[in-house]
Amino acid sequence: MIRSLCLALCALLLPVSAQAKPLDRTPRTVVMTAFAPEWDALAHSIARPRTHQVNGLTMLTGTMAGKPVLLMQSGVSMVNAAMNTQLVLDRFIVKRIVFSGIAGGVDPALSIGDVVVPEDWAQYLEVSFARQTPQGWVVPEPVDAEAPSPFGMMFPRGVRLGNATETPRRHYRQAVDPALLALARKVAVGVTLRRCVDGQATAANCLAHDPKFVVGGTGVSAGVYADNAEFRDYLAKAWKARVLDMESAAVVQVAYANQVPAIVFRSLSDLAGGDAGANQMNTFMALASVNSADVVRAFVAALPD
Repeated sequence: MIRSLCLALCALLLPVSAQAKPLDRTPRTVVMTAFAPEWDALAHSIARPRTHQVNGLTMLTGTMAGKPVLLMQSGVSMVNAAMNTQLVLDRFIVKRIVFSGIAGGVDPALSIGDVVVPEDWAQYLEVSFARQTPQGWVVPEPVDAEAPSPFGMMFPRGVRLGNATETPRRHYRQAVDPALLALARKVAVGVTLRRCVDGQATAANCLAHDPKFVVGGTGVSAGVYADNAEFRDYLAKAWKARVLDMESAAVVQVAYANQVPAIVFRSLSDLAGGDAGANQMNTFMALASVNSADVVRAFVAALPD
């Protein structure tokens, strides 16, 4: 009896898990960004915002284009993105996830300022490091026939995952929600992207071309700020990648595991090593954030009530 009482008292003193405290009962579209410039491009679009503080994150609930939404930052990189995607799913009623952010361009047909909505996402550094021998590279596990080709000692191994209705298996790419992708194709027809950011236009940070909106292809993610021409060429050829970033594949994986529809919008701030000179992210980060945000606002407006 005394032991049971002690255990009960100890349980009361332990920290309460985040999942134990739902913060909102309204079904919402989560509009997710990675960091401040992407957030800043969207925060003013939230009507009647209410602020929530969770594990050091600031989240805004309110409406966008009349639709109930929650705006948040995932944090930069894969672990932050996965952790905070699960956190928002545990603390709110989430109908879908719509990611808005910047990215590096991999496909040579794309230019800075373009907005890309990939149909699937891959984790390009989920790999086996092979051992070099006189006979060549030797991997510690068999390589699947469908695996993309290696880059030196790095052999792609995919990610093993499943959900409540699908048996776990090895995935090399994870699809976004097909219905949301179809809606993105419809929205693409009516969106005009910007060449300059209002109030910040200079010769240095305005585009000489009209950016375009592209739907389809593969996006890739890893915890790497990639700015290498050789590796960019590898990703384009081996993975058929169009864009790369540091969060999206993690968000799409967690959404899949929880059976929550998800889609990602990314605008190019740089070319991931393909630029003629230095990396241009700092020059075009604001413009790329705004272009992605403009498309996401139009997309949210087009969502069913």
